[in-house]
Amino acid sequence: MKPKFVIKDFEGPLDLLLHLLKEAKMDIYEINIVEITDQYMQFIYEMEELNIDVASEYLVMASELLNLKSRHLLNQDDEEENAEGIVSVEDLQNKIIEYEKYKNITTDFKELEEKRSEVYTKMPSILTNYFEPEMQINTELSVNDLINAFSLFLDRQKLSKPLNTKIVKSGYNVEERCRSIKSILKEKKKINFVELFDIITKEYIVVTFLSILELAKNAEIVLNQDKNFGTIMIEMK
Repeated sequence: MKPKFVIKDFEGPLDLLLHLLKEAKMDIYEINIVEITDQYMQFIYEMEELNIDVASEYLVMASELLNLKSRHLLNQDDEEENAEGIVSVEDLQNKIIEYEKYKNITTDFKELEEKRSEVYTKMPSILTNYFEPEMQINTELSVNDLINAFSLFLDRQKLSKPLNTKIVKSGYNVEERCRSIKSILKEKKKINFVELFDIITKEYIVVTFLSILELAKNAEIVLNQDKNFGTIMIEMK
């Protein structure tokens, strides 16, 4: 990468020339080559008197300006053949105009960069972390599905204490249990299948299971299951 020489905040000879033009309130399109050359050389002399190393690019520009000045004073305005660098006042004007455009764009970019630094960008989030995945509800349950769920429920009960040890009356029947289940659903709207088996006795479990089948057969309740062997939910139709 080419090193950048900065003399008193000027980033190269064109930057210095642009500054001198503005200080002299001189239009770029009407450059007085004699005056601007004198000001440029005066600046270079001042830097040398302060023992500041002047970069070679500033000295090259000084020689080109002196060449333009001498030709202008001798009325030799035609461009020299095979000349390199700045060969005319018009060439100098174009280079300064082009440099000013780039400098202005750079200033705009710096302002945009400063504004952008005040903005915090949050990386995209995984939205699935904030909601439960949509469940595929199976509404086409069969008696076998109920039996499987019922069987799993009984297996779990063998490994746990009885859910209810209170003394209850015997002699359950399907009709009464159906009314009881509908009453529960009317209050809770929806209930887990296994929650209806709140008393662990053989007679109560059988009557409850038959009551669920009866209500399902009569289309008085709806049975939903989110996946195979998953929780079966019951609600009124």
